[in-house]
Amino acid sequence: MDRALYGPEGFFRRPEGPAGHFRTSVHASPLFAGAVLRLLRLVDAALGNPHRISLIDLGAGRGELLAGILAALGEDGDTDLRARLQLVAVELADRPDGLAAGIEWCARVPEGAVGLLIANEWLDNVPCDVVELGPDGPRVVEVARDGAERLGPEPDRSQQAWLECWWPGWGDAEPGARAELGLMRDAAWAGAVGSLAAGLAVAVDYAHTADARPRYGSLTGYARGREVPPTPDGSCDLTAHVALDACAAAASQCAHWTRALDQRTVLRRLGVSGQRPELALASSDPRGYVRALSRAGQAAELTDPAGLGRFSWLLQGVDIPRLTDLED
Repeated sequence: MDRALYGPEGFFRRPEGPAGHFRTSVHASPLFAGAVLRLLRLVDAALGNPHRISLIDLGAGRGELLAGILAALGEDGDTDLRARLQLVAVELADRPDGLAAGIEWCARVPEGAVGLLIANEWLDNVPCDVVELGPDGPRVVEVARDGAERLGPEPDRSQQAWLECWWPGWGDAEPGARAELGLMRDAAWAGAVGSLAAGLAVAVDYAHTADARPRYGSLTGYARGREVPPTPDGSCDLTAHVALDACAAAASQCAHWTRALDQRTVLRRLGVSGQRPELALASSDPRGYVRALSRAGQAAELTDPAGLGRFSWLLQGVDIPRLTDLED
């Protein structure tokens, strides 16, 4: 999985980038970047407006989110925040041509940053082992480059311990049941949260919790806008939903507080509303009405509980007060 996604000929190194195969919230609308910018302002204020504040996009794709942040800053004319802001894209692929010079590009999360770290649809692409319950007990699933599978060795002690802690009911499942082990994701997220000196770390992903794990796992592939068999040959995205509760626990020693919300709730509290504009605006300002109607449609897509709105947001604060604007 690691080679197929991030190796020299891996999926995320393809020239078309992730946007050539699937649509994230960042691609759906600039309203998402605007909401992240408002979240950054809340973090900035909670930290006391430090002389240097970072916005770190972990799993940055081709830098679309940070480019959107720059565009939004240019529109609102906030020269103070822009002067203090460090934009950092963390991505293993090469820096794309034409990306604004004000965006730093690196392969690893910088240590000791103060500000906001956001990982939008990153954890679902952190490699994970799959375990299947065979006729003689649990076995790690081995896979060939062409996607052919076989049952391999028994899970080791750490894998067994993770299953017992985070995948309830596994021992009572029927043969054929599967689980995706979150050990590498837990470690990756704990490292990301622990990299902050102060600020907020946010993971946004399709996720599940211990009370509702998928019985047969969720590993799948995506290519050219379609779901495809998860073949680890670099031709497709390989993704599995994230046990975010396990990730949160793994980072709990670094974080001072934790909050879990769905995207619909978070974006609405950050001012993204799908409410249609008043019809009277169509007469007084037709162009303004069309623009407002377009924004409402984009907001509706971002907050649709059957679509992007059901993304889970894990927020963990490091040496920062709770953000009351996001509370109930």
